[in-house]
Parts: sequence; structure tokens; C-alpha cells
Amino acid sequence: MKRKLAILLVGTMIASTILAGCGAKGSDSTKQEESGELKGDITFWHSFTQGPRLEVIQETADQFMEENPGVHIEIETFSWGDFYTKWTTGLASGNVPDMSTALPGHVVEMMDADALEPVDDLIDDIGRDKFSEAALSEGEKDGSCYSLPLYSHAQVMWYRKDLLQEAGLTVPKTWDEFAEAAKTLTKDGVYGCSFPCGSNDLMATRFLNFYVRSGGGSLLTDDLKANLTSDLAIDGIKYWLDIYENCSPKDSVNYAVLDQANLFYQGKTAFDFNSGFQISGVETNSPDLVDQIDCAPLPKINESDPDYGAETSNIPMVVWKNSEHPGICKAFMKKLYEKDTYIKFLDATPVGMLPSISGISDTAEYKENETVQKFSNAVNVITDAMDKGTAIGYEHGPSVQAGLLTSQGIIESMFQDIITNGTDVEKAAKSAEDQLNELFSAVQ
Repeated sequence: MKRKLAILLVGTMIASTILAGCGAKGSDSTKQEESGELKGDITFWHSFTQGPRLEVIQETADQFMEENPGVHIEIETFSWGDFYTKWTTGLASGNVPDMSTALPGHVVEMMDADALEPVDDLIDDIGRDKFSEAALSEGEKDGSCYSLPLYSHAQVMWYRKDLLQEAGLTVPKTWDEFAEAAKTLTKDGVYGCSFPCGSNDLMATRFLNFYVRSGGGSLLTDDLKANLTSDLAIDGIKYWLDIYENCSPKDSVNYAVLDQANLFYQGKTAFDFNSGFQISGVETNSPDLVDQIDCAPLPKINESDPDYGAETSNIPMVVWKNSEHPGICKAFMKKLYEKDTYIKFLDATPVGMLPSISGISDTAEYKENETVQKFSNAVNVITDAMDKGTAIGYEHGPSVQAGLLTSQGIIESMFQDIITNGTDVEKAAKSAEDQLNELFSAVQ
């Protein structure tokens, strides 16, 4: 309920509240930034909670402050779920940072609330042609860009090569093959595939989206209504319920993203769906299994169906409109894209974070990373999926509805209702669809 109230607050935010925060921008700050002198304090919220990339961000901030003695950067980290709650509840009071990372779905809600500063000048300074049009369009409104991607990745199918080989199985290409393989490999303390549907995350929405996109469908209609009762969506719901029943730990009814990933990291699942972040997770938790993992494209309904990408994530940065020092924010962001700094950041989670700007992946410095070399197949598979996919719901273009689809836990609660209470699939799907459409109507 808190999350629903938060988003309704954003949807009905009075513009003057935001503009009042903007009034804090001082002329002295503007003059300093125009003269090239940077002076002031900024707060940067990000969700890079893992050690290596958190450390690179802090090191870059320390270097930036050394180069600009008048600047102080205060960094705070939040999980993606906590970040969403933090900014939605803090928006009315102005308790938001100067700059932050975000998810694509967050950005459309932020733009809808008129909470962001345009960053076209920064994009042009870095080089607009270095960014893909699709990535920039995720933060575009009325001809202005309000976000720029820091790194990119896509969801693909990860698998254990050794377990498939021992069972005499090939890499699944269809959902039927996947289900058969997952059921076969559910033995000896290993689950074929965990199905996560914790209501504080988007994982069940993600998995359902895989199936629906593979059939050429969408979880949103062309006119941006929820689409959970189509034949394809109902088939997808039943498919994942079957996986849950036959291949998954029963606790996964409450799993969030890290709970899900940890099973694969620890060698307890044969298959999982994720980005290249799986590699570093396995290296940290089960280094003896690193040579036994690889990825492949997401399964199809029929092998002859066209290739597709179900979910591409271009993880952006934004400057908040109430910042007194947008120039400092943009200057610091620009530093993150300097070649040596950018490659060091990407190398903090190699293959997990792929470049969002051109001219990096072909450099000798980027190519010399051992993980990039070792998992060259994964890089190719993920890159191909990136080129074919969008953020969830963005196949119709960026929209607040797409953001709400993934941020409210409604699809996850639907699956929990069916699993825990035995509610009829069609009835539960219709109820979830109605809940989403009620939320959508509040922001139209």
C-alpha cells in the first residue's frame, strides 16, 4: 500500500512544490559554474551496492574533489527497492539528491513529476553520437533528454554446462525444452530453475515478460492498458506456475532478485535468467564452477520463431531539478565517462556492465580484461539481446505505465495469491489487471 500511495503522490504532485525547490539555485553558483570554477556540496545517490563498483565510484569522487577543492560529494547507496521508496516519499519535501542513478521505469515517473533537469548539454559535450538513440529515448520528453545511460545489459538464459552434459541434454531452445530440462535436473540438492515472486521486487513480472515477449506479445496493450488476461499471458502464468511446482524451491514465492541470484551463484540451480552479473556472483561464491557456466538466448515458444530480446536495461544517471549545483553534477558525470575511469568502472563487474557508449568495447584496454576474453560468447549473446530488446513495457515507448508495471509488485502478488491461496489463474489475472489499470488511470 505504501508503494501505491507513493506513486499516486508522484502522479498528483503539484508543480509548484517542485519549482519551489528549483528556486534555491543561486546566481553565485551559476556564475561559478559558467566561469569554470566549481564550488559547492552535492549529494549522489546510487544503487551500486556491490563492493568493486561502489569503490570505483568513490575513488572517482575523491579524485574529482581533489581536482576541484571547492567541491564536496556526499555519496549514499540504496538498494533499488529502497531507492524507489526514498525518492517517491522524499519528493514532496524536497528530500532528494542532486544527482542519482535510476532504473528506466523510474525515469519516466520522475519526468512525469517534473523532477529532473535536462542533460542535453552534457550529452552533446560527451558526444551524442556515442549513445544509442534507443537508450537516450528512454529519458526523453518533449524533445529534451533527462537521463543518460551509464552502462547496459540484457536478460539472457544462464545454465550449468556440466549438469547438462552429465544428463545428456542440449541447451534448450524452446520453453518446452527448457521445462523438460529443468525438471530432469531437479535432483541431488539442485533445482532446475527457481521461480521468484517476492512482492517487493519485479522478478515475477520479468519472468512473465520473457514468455509473453517470446510470443510477440506485451504486458501492455497499444493504448497502455495492462494486458494480463490475453491467451498468451495466461499461458505464461501457467507455465511459470508449473516451473514453480516442479523445479523450484518453495521459498521462492518470496524471493527478490538477490535471493534468486544467490542460488545460481552457489551452484543450487541449473538454470537462471539474468545478465552478465552472474559471472562475478559465481566467481565470488563458487569459484570452482566458473568454468561450468555460460549463457544462451532466451527460449522461444517454437524453435522457428524469430529471435527476440525481452528485456534490455540501460542504467541511467539523472540530475535532480532542485539541485543548487547542476553544473557540478554534470561535470562529475562527464568524468565518469573518461576512458580510463569508464573502463575501470566496467571492469568492476566485467560482462555484467557493458558499455553504453561507442568507442570503448573495441579498445585494447577493454579487451584485455580476462573475464571479457573468457566469456566472449556471453558478451556476444548479451549484446545481441541488448540490440533486440527494450525495458519491460517499453516496446510501446517509454511510459509511466511501464514504470508502474514493474514497481508496484502487483504481478508478484498475483502469483503469490495463486500459489498460496489456490486462487483460479484467470480470476487472479483479471484482478491484477484491474489493479494495474486503476493505477494507470491515476496518472493519465
